[in-house]
Amino acid sequence: MKVIFTEDVKGKGKKGEVKNVSDGYARNYLLKNNLAVEATGGNMKALSAQKNKEKQLEQEEVDQAKQLKEKLANIEVNVKAKSGEGGRLFGSITSKQIADELKKSYKIKLDKRKIELDNPIRALGYSNVPVKLHPEVTGTIKVHVTEE
Repeated sequence: MKVIFTEDVKGKGKKGEVKNVSDGYARNYLLKNNLAVEATGGNMKALSAQKNKEKQLEQEEVDQAKQLKEKLANIEVNVKAKSGEGGRLFGSITSKQIADELKKSYKIKLDKRKIELDNPIRALGYSNVPVKLHPEVTGTIKVHVTEE
């Protein structure tokens, strides 16, 4: 019997997959526990419509990430910190501080984990910080560290 999995079933199939399984297994386990539905014409059309919708939502997500990338390219985040001689900071500027300042100044909420700082900023001046907005889209924020 052909079934469409509605949930992941270990060893059999993933959600949205269409597979041929034995009739008894399908009737007594998969269908009874709502882990799968029978692959009828209507269910197949519903599955393809759902996949199209997911694809469309994913494309919208990528477009939003690209718009945010354009917005971030024109923004300069100013962060103040105490510093000593030679422009060295007491402490460092972390991704959390950058995210907080971005939210406070420009009302752009960005998760601190998306800001990819290899090493915290430890000197005064300008720094370009990469931001992973989407697995396919990476932007850059210009961070200006000034003396407090």
